[in-house]
Amino acid sequence: MVEMRVSIFEDNSLLRESLVSLLGLKDGVKIVGAYENVLSVSDHIKHDQPDLVLMDIDMPGMTGIEAVTKIRSFNNDVAILMLTVFDDNHHVFEAICAGASGYLLKKHISTRLFTAIDEVLAGGAPMSPSIARMVISSMKTDTTAQKHYPLTPRELDILRSLSKGNSYKLIAAEFDISIETVRTHIKKIYDKLHVHSQTEAVAKALKEKLV
Repeated sequence: MVEMRVSIFEDNSLLRESLVSLLGLKDGVKIVGAYENVLSVSDHIKHDQPDLVLMDIDMPGMTGIEAVTKIRSFNNDVAILMLTVFDDNHHVFEAICAGASGYLLKKHISTRLFTAIDEVLAGGAPMSPSIARMVISSMKTDTTAQKHYPLTPRELDILRSLSKGNSYKLIAAEFDISIETVRTHIKKIYDKLHVHSQTEAVAKALKEKLV
């Protein structure tokens, strides 16, 4: 079994330890780092090479949102699940726009953590409808001219499938390709659209009528 590598950034020591203990119950998970702040987040991510990051939004010295921006400056592949006390607030919105993969309320960690992790790693983006609407409405459309992006026909097909909320697994089945091939296509889509997350890609595709 391939291990899923997880890095945790949470300033509350009790919650951080609880996350380590909880994830220890899940087969195939390896905690590669657990940190009380994000001041050295770039070094930690480059060293740990995680598949998933659990990131508290409100961190001392540097916020989780700023940390996401730093991570996305050199790594667009790692899944980042934000942990927050409050639902549907502007901080969650900012985190998603910065490139977070989704978010989970801290009060639901004990019951929904594994489900949220599975959804993120399958290519989903766990978030409330209101946050999704905020992200979509925030995308600015160029009113002077339709923007053109050098997307291939297959990339457009995959972008359309993403826009329907399909996971990487479903997209792979739809086009009879491997999940790894799906990931490669999606990385190229992100690069061409100048975005850092599935949410941003779908929002831009919808706003600019690419799909």
